[in-house]
Amino acid sequence: MKKINYFLCLTLLFSNFFLINSCGLYKHSDARENPTNAKERVAKNLEEGKGVRFGNLMGGEKGGTFDFASSNEMWRASIEILDFVSFTNASYSGGILITDWFNKSADTNKELKITIRFLSNQIRSDALQVTLYERSCGAKNSNCSISKIETDLNNEIKLAILKKATQIKTKDTKIKKSKKKKYKKQSAD
Repeated sequence: MKKINYFLCLTLLFSNFFLINSCGLYKHSDARENPTNAKERVAKNLEEGKGVRFGNLMGGEKGGTFDFASSNEMWRASIEILDFVSFTNASYSGGILITDWFNKSADTNKELKITIRFLSNQIRSDALQVTLYERSCGAKNSNCSISKIETDLNNEIKLAILKKATQIKTKDTKIKKSKKKKYKKQSAD
């Protein structure tokens, strides 16, 4: 009976190893390329965008310092492009940004609201959907009507976000490459 349990445990152990390895969950790492000091390894991973640090949550500091090592370029570009207006909803996990109502001109009876839906993490024109809503109100904000509108502004916002996301990605790629070279040079010394 003990031989059967021992054999069963070894079989399960080896099969799990091969399943994990074949799925790509296990990634071979060369010890010469990774720092041996834990703090240096954490710093390297954060700089290369491979991790999240939540600061000193258990003691010392009040509140938390949240350092997110990397972020979606489309999300960051959208936040930068729409920085002139406040957001009523900004849900990264839900993939949506909704601005508050704002005036686009001197006409105080008409206001706009912008909604951006992220359909993909890739920088492509079909990866986001920009929708504009217009609210027209009568005197003293009475008899308001809201309608979805299609104007050139929809495409202008989308194009501006795509351009900014491309710039952010290019900049991030250059930074990551220079940091990788720095760590390879340090490990060679």
